[in-house]
Amino acid sequence: MDISRKKPAYPLTPALRDYLRSYDREAPLPVSYADLRCFTGSFPLLDRTGRDTLWQTVFFEPQTLRELSQGLTQVYALLKTAGDLSFTEHLVADRIDYCEFGNSQPFRVRIVNQFNDNYDYFYVKQADASRLYGLELEHLLSPNSLTYLVSGDTLIEEHIVGIPGDDFIRQHLNRPHLNQVRIAKEFVKFNERCFVRLLGDMRAYNYVIAVTPDFEDEQYRVRAIDFDQQSYEGRRVMYLPQFFKDNAAVVEMCARLLKPETLRQYQTEERALMARRARAERHRLRDLLDVMRRHDLAPPEKVTQLKAELNRYHRTEVFDKCDSMGDLVRQNLWLMLGAGTKSA
Repeated sequence: MDISRKKPAYPLTPALRDYLRSYDREAPLPVSYADLRCFTGSFPLLDRTGRDTLWQTVFFEPQTLRELSQGLTQVYALLKTAGDLSFTEHLVADRIDYCEFGNSQPFRVRIVNQFNDNYDYFYVKQADASRLYGLELEHLLSPNSLTYLVSGDTLIEEHIVGIPGDDFIRQHLNRPHLNQVRIAKEFVKFNERCFVRLLGDMRAYNYVIAVTPDFEDEQYRVRAIDFDQQSYEGRRVMYLPQFFKDNAAVVEMCARLLKPETLRQYQTEERALMARRARAERHRLRDLLDVMRRHDLAPPEKVTQLKAELNRYHRTEVFDKCDSMGDLVRQNLWLMLGAGTKSA
């Protein structure tokens, strides 16, 4: 499946910055993305099996590293404790990784608690409007709340815990203890969420599987971790994870284990949950969509193509009224989640 490999970054508009400020997503930061670009060298980061992770661990001049470490622990405090710096004395940024692939070219920062060696991660990225709309729609319409901060052209994101989808498919999917029916159910729900809010490019390495032990079994949740392709592509199938070839093993499992009526049940369940969240957050969702509708987030030919394909899929002509990707997202939400979301 062809997908836009190098989607351009879309700048934040004043209206989007006002929205972020209104909902406490904006904060002054002691470290910017540009500050981290001043590393002096790097070496490949390998996983436990010696496999290249495609991340590079970067290093800095000693004085620069000390200053960065102090600033990065403060960023972590802003992200996790609303800026309470009393906890930062025993925290240190002990490793910074960089990935030159992908649109956002992120840095991943590892924060270590020196009292017990426990560690956590967060990401420093270039702020891109598409990604911010994707993060907000995920926060409002999915079962997953997200924490992130923006300052100028810098985006700080929390780490989303889970097993990368490609690793899960390769290493875990055929394990005897795995509850394949539950995995199939969650993938159907994930597929539905992506299409309803038009989140694209959910190839296996762009989502994770969160595994939670239950008293008799395990529960699973599929979570998106990459939001760069929020309502950018012109083809409808780009918003359906089931059509990406590296998800084929999971799709085959769904077809084998789920009867058509069960599949439709899970789709309906997920739409009902999304509609409930949309109603609960209707004022914030309306504010977000109002900003998004006025923002150019894709070339006109992609908007025209997606408009036609959504009309054909839904057997309607209502998408003809849409002039932007934000309009298409709003109209798709109305059609798929019901009249209760129209206040957005």
